[in-house]
Amino acid sequence: MSFNNIIGHEKINNRILRAIRLDKFPNSHIIVGEDGIGKSIIAREMAAAILGKNEIRQCTDILEYKLSKNKKSIGIDEIKSIIEETNKKPYEGNKKVVIVYNSESMTEAAQNAFLKTIEEPSNGVYIILLCEKLDNILDTIRSRCEVHKLNRLKDDEMDKFLDYKFPSLSYEDKKAVISFSDGIPGRAEKFIEDSSLHDIRNITIELLKKSQEENIQFIFKYEDFLFKHKEEWDEILTCILSYIRDVFIYKETGQKNLLINSDKFNDIKLIGEMFSFNKLNIIINIIKITRKKLKNNVNVKLVFDDMLLKMQEV
Repeated sequence: MSFNNIIGHEKINNRILRAIRLDKFPNSHIIVGEDGIGKSIIAREMAAAILGKNEIRQCTDILEYKLSKNKKSIGIDEIKSIIEETNKKPYEGNKKVVIVYNSESMTEAAQNAFLKTIEEPSNGVYIILLCEKLDNILDTIRSRCEVHKLNRLKDDEMDKFLDYKFPSLSYEDKKAVISFSDGIPGRAEKFIEDSSLHDIRNITIELLKKSQEENIQFIFKYEDFLFKHKEEWDEILTCILSYIRDVFIYKETGQKNLLINSDKFNDIKLIGEMFSFNKLNIIINIIKITRKKLKNNVNVKLVFDDMLLKMQEV
């Protein structure tokens, strides 16, 4: 197993493989990164490498635990079930890998119950916890695991990923996907396969063009759309910032070929004529503040309304 199918995260992948080959691989790990960044792919590749498999496939000694659809947290009963499995002997060889998804959703009691197993797993048992943030993982758990932090892919890595995954994608579409995905492969796949994200891309540039209209209808028109897509708030804000980035470039160079969203050239040009550099920077700060509020779980509708009002006042 060489992690050849994984694009990006090269240093982490090499470190994992080296430790496995030298038989110096810790038994407990945390892989942390945003949704769609590649945590599950790396975890499965890691599991295959631990078990000496040449390919990822269904294997009785790779156990995957996911948060139930009707539950918001992983409780102590689920953890007891996992612990029970770790105490059973492997079926095929002498090693077993347990992958726990959404591990940040474990309750504090569940984490405390899991602590001893993570600290001293049964012989040949490897535990891999996947999470988006470390904040909700107890320090006692973190300190007993090797932590692998996955960062967003660079543009050239995203380009390589799209060539591999969607070879028929046009150059213009690829640039738009790279812009929208913001270095997250899963977001790129979702953009290509989910038509609602195309709507977000079209509406957000319209929002920028209409933001200087001095009437309340501007708020009414876009607040409904934004609230409807509240689960994709990060994609919405990323899209707006991407367009502003292109407006900056156009105002400085006048070159269409330098734009990420070159298919929206006429819109970018119009927005560039509407806003000064100073006003664009104000909008960027508005978006940053909006993102911070939404990350802190402030009421979505109130945050979007405030964003629209402030953009209208620029």
